Amino acid sequence: MAAMTPPTCPRKRLKHYDVAGHAHLLTFSCYRRLPLLNNDRTRVWFIEALAVARVQEDFDLWAWVIMPEHVHVLLRPRQPVGTRAIAHLEQHAPAFLSQLTVVNRQRTYRRFWQPGGGWDQNLWEAKAVHLALDYIHANPVRRGFVETPEQWRWSSAADWAGAADILIRVDRTLPTLHETIG
Repeated sequence: MAAMTPPTCPRKRLKHYDVAGHAHLLTFSCYRRLPLLNNDRTRVWFIEALAVARVQEDFDLWAWVIMPEHVHVLLRPRQPVGTRAIAHLEQHAPAFLSQLTVVNRQRTYRRFWQPGGGWDQNLWEAKAVHLALDYIHANPVRRGFVETPEQWRWSSAADWAGAADILIRVDRTLPTLHETIG
């Protein structure tokens, strides 16, 4: 009997459409949608990386939310949050690493983020940007973590509501509903 070849699954491919002036709604998930962002330490690392990327790449941050297994932002930070988290696990929780380990024919490695690059959507209408902001902030409410978006510490909703004690400030350059972007 001939050996059967397992079916191959096509990999998700992230397509970037970088048009100057357009906003980007990005979503990216932790590997296997594990709740790797479910503790304050890792969330703070993400916030730190976002702050560094913001300075280095000179972008406006309009909204963000960190959920236990995914993140929504209107940009793409390029700092190695996953590398830092895996190094921490190697020192403090090595038993957990087996859930992040990928073995294939060529090599063995660990993943923090879900493969495929995430999801990137260009937004060129002010109304779409405002809808994306509301969608991002409503994530913790939809999941039942809080009753109002402002109650979720790991989001920009409290900043937009005027709170003083926030983790990272948003830029107040959001277009009005009657403006065009780009």
